[in-house]
Amino acid sequence: MAAATATQTKYEAIIGLETHCQLNTNTKIFSPVSTQFGAPPNTNISPICLGYPGVLPVLNEKVLEYAVKAGLALNCQIAPYSKFDRKQYFYPDLPKNYQISQYDLPIAEHGWLEVEIVDKKTQAVRRKRIGITRLHMEEDAGKLVHAGSDRLSGSTHSLVDFNRAGVPLLEIVSEPDIRSGAEAAEYGQELRRIVRYLGISDGNMQEGSLRCDVNISIRPVGQTEFGTKVEIKNMNSFSAIQKAIDYEIERQIKAVGKDEPIVQETRLWEEGSQRTISMRKKEGSSDYRYFPEPDLPPIEVSVEQREAWGGELPELPAQKRHRYEEELGLSAYDARVLSDDRAVAEYFEAAIATGAETKQVANWLMGDIAAYLNSEKLAVTEIALTPANLAELVTLIEKGTISGKIAKEILPELLTDAVDSVEKLVESKGMTQISDTGALEAMIDELLTANPDKVEQFRAGKTKLQGFFVGQLMKKTSGRADPKVANKLLSKKLKG
Repeated sequence: MAAATATQTKYEAIIGLETHCQLNTNTKIFSPVSTQFGAPPNTNISPICLGYPGVLPVLNEKVLEYAVKAGLALNCQIAPYSKFDRKQYFYPDLPKNYQISQYDLPIAEHGWLEVEIVDKKTQAVRRKRIGITRLHMEEDAGKLVHAGSDRLSGSTHSLVDFNRAGVPLLEIVSEPDIRSGAEAAEYGQELRRIVRYLGISDGNMQEGSLRCDVNISIRPVGQTEFGTKVEIKNMNSFSAIQKAIDYEIERQIKAVGKDEPIVQETRLWEEGSQRTISMRKKEGSSDYRYFPEPDLPPIEVSVEQREAWGGELPELPAQKRHRYEEELGLSAYDARVLSDDRAVAEYFEAAIATGAETKQVANWLMGDIAAYLNSEKLAVTEIALTPANLAELVTLIEKGTISGKIAKEILPELLTDAVDSVEKLVESKGMTQISDTGALEAMIDELLTANPDKVEQFRAGKTKLQGFFVGQLMKKTSGRADPKVANKLLSKKLKG
């Protein structure tokens, strides 16, 4: 009876994300050692990384700058006074047996970011603000590599690489404002857009530069108290985040329906089986025995310093989306695509600054050029086609100098070979569009004379044959006939 009641109850998910963002500083947070990704194991290390007795950490000022900029970009309050703390726990890849982090006085708090959730069926866009509880600085741990069985002993073994130990991280904790896997995935993507726009991280999930842990519980709709929280780890893509959350919501609802307790624990996402599995019981903050880090002084950020760093912030993704829609008249979809990558957005803005038609520039960037970039795995900054070239190409189409078909034919060459003038290239290839009515009329007369039967069929009612004549004219002119002029002349002559 209880199970039936629970199954009929409507539940909502309460979701928050803890995101670790690796900063792209040249050196580690507390030691002058390289942060280069992919270096041979245990080569980017020092006595400070390994926690030797008597060593003293020194804060990398660039880490503080990046933390303040990220906090400002996330609409946070920047703390004028903050400090570092020791978070105690033993793990083989943490040589000091404690992590230097921030606890009760983080560098930034009480912020928010805006996400856009797109309805897949209607393409309608819904905007939502998700709160940011806090943002703080900390050091990363090393990395364990679990090897297979030893042929002689039959046992398994693990190797440890300390290159990552001491790499600077920002931990960004959201408010429990998220209600679905789709919202969580979009939150993660917007966070990645922001750190990439700021230039403080590459946000590459495959390399561990951006790692998201999800806290999720369910409660009956209308209830104010939260349910028992479960943490999910081991998600290396935004798609995995969405799938893991959707699975976990369903798992918890089914458990409640069977009167099974939800245990506060950490679970792992198994990509192969598309499910979450239990890893360990969740620790509480008291288990970490935080206390102020005695080897680092408190941090004070002056108003002048905060304003100076704030003045260096670029226009952020959400601001661009709003401006593209309100000032340029682009659709919400176009604005999202064009603002997703800062380099693409800057390329787009440089092209339309010359006066080229906005929508046409957007269409070329999101269509043929994007397809080329994807197939060749290139960034927009790596192609030969400059924003000025693209603007000229669009303008030539608008003026009727070339057709869209001709533009598509010369685009591959423009993408790989730099040119001073698109118009000169077109002229040198003899590809300018034929718009002269006299020249087109003469060719149309030849076609009508050569196909008298089809002319009669057209006049007898088979009007679709006009397409045949347009095709023949295009073939005769190697695609250079102006389609609008050609259709108008053909229509007039076919009707007699």
